Amino acid sequence: MAHPHTKAIEKMSASNLIGVIEESKMTYVRENLSIFLHENQIKLLKQVRKHEKPHHKKIRVKQFEKAKKDDLFNMHLGLYLKKYQKLEKYGLIEIDLHPQNGLEYDCALTSKGSDILDEISRLESEWEDVVGITDSDTETLKKIALDAFEISYKHKKNRQFIF
Repeated sequence: MAHPHTKAIEKMSASNLIGVIEESKMTYVRENLSIFLHENQIKLLKQVRKHEKPHHKKIRVKQFEKAKKDDLFNMHLGLYLKKYQKLEKYGLIEIDLHPQNGLEYDCALTSKGSDILDEISRLESEWEDVVGITDSDTETLKKIALDAFEISYKHKKNRQFIF
């Protein structure tokens, strides 16, 4: 018997197919992860690792300097922190509210957070095997991703990396 969604999938645009694929990967990771995290918490945890890199920290310092001039930023600072505080509650990150690096706050992964990110990476690789992604598929996706990245990078650059 054919899969019940074959016809629906055949009619989908590339954009919708990308959404189906991303949802599948995230569902696989969340179902197999040793700790319960929402999708946004997984994304935020990945951001913490990215923001620990020195060149990303420099960009963030410049962003904060510009953003501090905006009352909306100061008003929403507590909302930003709330998301991070949930990860801190799980012992995945540590929040420094008085860093000496020009930021209003800074976050660092704990060893548990680093272990969870390693587990997420392993599960994402497992998912690729489960759905049968080939080397050829990966090469095609790399080309598409490079072209797609230009759109978001130009947008961020136009906004002077404040978003």
